[in-house]
Amino acid sequence: MVHFLLAIETVLPLFLVIGVGLLFSRTKAFTPQWIDILNKYALYIGFPALVIASLLSLEPDPELFTQLIVHTSVYTITCMLLAFPIAKLFRLSGKMLRTLFLILPFGNFAYLGIPVLQSAYGDDILPTAAILSAIYLFWLLTLGLVLIEAFGDDKISPKKLLLSLLRNPLLLSVFAGLAIALFNINLPYVAEKTITLFSNSVTAIILFALGLFLGTQEFGKPKDWYTVGILVIATMLVLPAIYFSYLKITGINDMLAKASVLDAAMPMGLTPYVLTVQYKLESKLAARVVVLGTFLSVFIIPLWMVWLG
Repeated sequence: MVHFLLAIETVLPLFLVIGVGLLFSRTKAFTPQWIDILNKYALYIGFPALVIASLLSLEPDPELFTQLIVHTSVYTITCMLLAFPIAKLFRLSGKMLRTLFLILPFGNFAYLGIPVLQSAYGDDILPTAAILSAIYLFWLLTLGLVLIEAFGDDKISPKKLLLSLLRNPLLLSVFAGLAIALFNINLPYVAEKTITLFSNSVTAIILFALGLFLGTQEFGKPKDWYTVGILVIATMLVLPAIYFSYLKITGINDMLAKASVLDAAMPMGLTPYVLTVQYKLESKLAARVVVLGTFLSVFIIPLWMVWLG
């Protein structure tokens, strides 16, 4: 019990910032444009700066990063492919199948995952957190979109998929940060200080924006939350537990295993939700998965922290 309370204390400031955003969404000063502006700041400036800053002190270890890439990719692809037997077993619609491609594998690995991992394990975990985010994002913008389009009415556009990767600031920042680390590029002090200032700003801003988003969602009827609850339990408890067992068998570095499982246990992210809106999928269901998962993560994430030691 003491360890659980300590774990809650570790991540509670993050969720208090989300709570402040939720409360602010109820004031007259708030307009929906706040969410869009803050999210764009985080996507185009704050998170790229955080990723680059975290990779500046990276000491490359090809073997460890190869393990991280392989095991995270196996988990992500497996979760996506699980949508097929689930849809067949429960006779789900094609739209629901395509929605599951986004709900099952893709948690809030950047906006919430990076701050949580930093709070749990310190600044030394930031390079790992950045690379984990990049791996999930890569599969989201490649295989994820391919499956959505392949089982929809639209034709797959390789050019569109390539552009979505090349234009993503978070993914580009990972490549930039890795290049700086691998080639031992020394940035001027002024540039490094500026990047650090931007990186220090993003955590509070994006968590506040997440609170604003939660505050704008409709509650709906109790029966609407039955499927939502099942999906949250599956994605935040069941699948990460299976992943944890898998990583134990592989013998991966203990800290990488902890970071990987904790990241996998994050609630559904905003980027997959936005894609459900863009592709006209089950966006209301996805929004409720984000809402319930984020609220329950106040308790689920500390539970994972205690379990992982």
